[in-house]
Amino acid sequence: MAEVQEERKPSEEFTDESEEEDSEEEPKLKYERLSNGVTEILQKDAASCMTVHDKFLALGTHFGKVFLLDIQGNVTQKFEISSVKINQISLDESGEHVGICSEDGKVQVFGLYTREGFHENFDCPIKVVALHPQYTRSNCKQFVTGGNKLLLYERNWLNRWKTSVLHEGEGTITNIQWRANLIAWANNVGVKIYDISTKQRITNVLRDNVSLRPDMYPCSLCWKDSTTLIVGWGTSVKICVVKERNPTEMRDLPSRYVEIVSAFETEFFICGLAPLADQLVTLFFVKENSDHMEEDFCARPRLDIIQPLPESCEEISSDALTVRNFQDNECRDYRLEHSEGESLFYIISPKDIVVAKERDQDDHIDWLLEKRKYEEALMAAEISFKNIKRHDVQEIGMAYINHLVEKGDYNSAARKCQKVLGKNMELWENEVYRFKAIGQLKAISQYLPIGDLRLRPTIYEMILHEFLKTDYEGFATLIREWPGELYNNTAIVQAVTEHLKKDPMNSTLLTTLAELYTYDQRYDKALDIYLRLRHKDVYQLIGKHNLFSSIEDKIVLLMDFDKEKAVDMLLDNEDKISTDRVVEELADRPELLHVYLHKLFKRDHSKCQKYHEKQIGLYAEYDRPNLLPFLRDSTHCPLEKALEICQQRNFVEETVFLLSRMGNCRRALQMIMEELEDVDKAIDFAKEQDDKELWEDLISYSIDKPPFITGLLNNIGTHVDPILLILRIKEGMEIPNLRDSLVKILQDYNLQILLREGCKKILVADSLSLLQKMHRTQMRGVRVDEENICESCHTTILPSDMAKSFSVVVFHCRHMFHKECLPSPVPGMQFCNICSAKRQGPGSGMLEMK
Repeated sequence: MAEVQEERKPSEEFTDESEEEDSEEEPKLKYERLSNGVTEILQKDAASCMTVHDKFLALGTHFGKVFLLDIQGNVTQKFEISSVKINQISLDESGEHVGICSEDGKVQVFGLYTREGFHENFDCPIKVVALHPQYTRSNCKQFVTGGNKLLLYERNWLNRWKTSVLHEGEGTITNIQWRANLIAWANNVGVKIYDISTKQRITNVLRDNVSLRPDMYPCSLCWKDSTTLIVGWGTSVKICVVKERNPTEMRDLPSRYVEIVSAFETEFFICGLAPLADQLVTLFFVKENSDHMEEDFCARPRLDIIQPLPESCEEISSDALTVRNFQDNECRDYRLEHSEGESLFYIISPKDIVVAKERDQDDHIDWLLEKRKYEEALMAAEISFKNIKRHDVQEIGMAYINHLVEKGDYNSAARKCQKVLGKNMELWENEVYRFKAIGQLKAISQYLPIGDLRLRPTIYEMILHEFLKTDYEGFATLIREWPGELYNNTAIVQAVTEHLKKDPMNSTLLTTLAELYTYDQRYDKALDIYLRLRHKDVYQLIGKHNLFSSIEDKIVLLMDFDKEKAVDMLLDNEDKISTDRVVEELADRPELLHVYLHKLFKRDHSKCQKYHEKQIGLYAEYDRPNLLPFLRDSTHCPLEKALEICQQRNFVEETVFLLSRMGNCRRALQMIMEELEDVDKAIDFAKEQDDKELWEDLISYSIDKPPFITGLLNNIGTHVDPILLILRIKEGMEIPNLRDSLVKILQDYNLQILLREGCKKILVADSLSLLQKMHRTQMRGVRVDEENICESCHTTILPSDMAKSFSVVVFHCRHMFHKECLPSPVPGMQFCNICSAKRQGPGSGMLEMK
């Protein structure tokens, strides 16, 4: 509800309150009382009517005076019109002419800036007057008056006023609204619309509730646009649209007609209407019942925003207004005027004038702050910070932070500091000290500025000391996250050292101290701590700050911590720590030396060839699975030494490889058969060497071992004639799966036969194709001209006199001879001398051209 204290000063605002004080719905309008000169006028007089223009206001009173006011309510001009009530004031669109009528029948129309005017006294009260909207124009000098009849006044070319009666006989005319060429008026029966351009009355909208006295509950009229009229009467609202009639339907009917597009009932009595976009602003007169009074009493008027629907309406907002002396007012005492340019709505009552306007962004933020919706208020302020006038984004943000602190949500409050305080270092320091006072330094620590803009070092040191007292982990986190130049490193190192005296093995403090030493470029001390803690960052520290000279005597320690990372680091920095130095340091730790040399060998087989002999023993001792790959890949490994080691340890596979590599294949095969007893491996070895003697040895060794025979029968069919093996098998020997083995031999033999036949067919087809191609090539003609020479006498092949008989021999190799230059041929055959000497060319056919 809107409440106003009567003793307020003229400049104070009219503040509204919703009917439900705790409502979460934001009001649509805001209110302020029109004060200044208006306050003084209404203390001595009473408002009877008011007209609103974009530039000024015109106020009529019960004592017959008209005041021109500015938008703030200051009096700019005063007219003594009558001694009785002013009923209506009308302004044209330009605001240069005014029409006034009063209860004693006076009508005046005059220019505010000219001397032209109209003055007339009627013998009856004139309730309303309306100027043509374009009255300033010479051809629009027209106005209408309403009393017991509707009169139209027009000034003719002789500068005289001509009067026409537009309507009479239906009681007093109480309201007239003129828009463009349309005049709407209301009398006791209903509402009519007159088209001044065609001089036709085009509609009659009847009054619904005839039980209400028209003088007590007058009709409210309002043009939304040039063709839409809004009619409010009693509790009924109708929205009428003037439309053009189809020419084929005209006959004797007016060229326009009216369609009621919306009609609905309201709860209270209508005092005034005004458009707001596609909605309506409605002023209601309210009567309420009381248990303590026999009769109804007048309640506060309501200003509602409603959304019209075809047969009903939807309430958007509703405000009850406490205007002065509302208990004594009737429905006819209230009026609603509006300014279309700025969406201002004026509620006029005898002793009070209230201005309603749409709420702006500042008002929206005010409401959000009032409802403690600080997050939304801050967001709204940030979005429209260029347009808001009363608010500062930082001010709203500080209010939000204070609210969160009062609520005990310290973490959210601290997080908002980052957004609200921004680059204001003074505010930052104030907030830090406030959080210190309430014991919440930890909450704000993670949001402090640590970039280009920074607080004083003492602020950061104060927070670090606070963490150091109660939270080692939090202290370590800050040291990692904050740049070292934010605070006095020496002071913090000293503080950490003092705490380590109480707990010397605390890994968190030690790690943090190492980081502080790193910030201070005391890398040796940091390295010692990292190595003592076996901390994973030690390798990063060494590489980043080039501490390789400091770790030459700590290689074993580094590898004990993490062999893989240590070896990778050493190999990546061979130019800083040589391989020889590493081998020397790891001499007493062969298991670590093997890891280093193995990775080195994997990177490049040719590196450190002098250590390959040592690696044989290291592989044999610590990594046998990689021994055989090493022996295969190394080209600098001493084979005799390797063979000795493998034989000592009975490494059969490695020994077999070494024997074969040294050329002792028969001994290698023997070990496979005798030591490994693996016929498949023996066969693979024989296949790899492709040596007939090895196959003979393998057959000889297997001939008395049925399982070996089976293996040979299954595998040697494509390498050795199986008959050699079969003939040597003793009669009566039982051989497992012999039938299957023989079947496989036959299948392999059949496959070989098929392959041979296939190859033969392919060869024959290819030979035939090539022969045909050669034949086609040799059958082609050969060009012989004066540029060709005889390969024997080296003169031009063609005679200068082509009329004489001559003979030329051209071989398929394209060599040409005079026939007489060729030696005597062998009977039935002749060859090219040149190609025969080179043993090339076909040497058979020849072409003769005569």
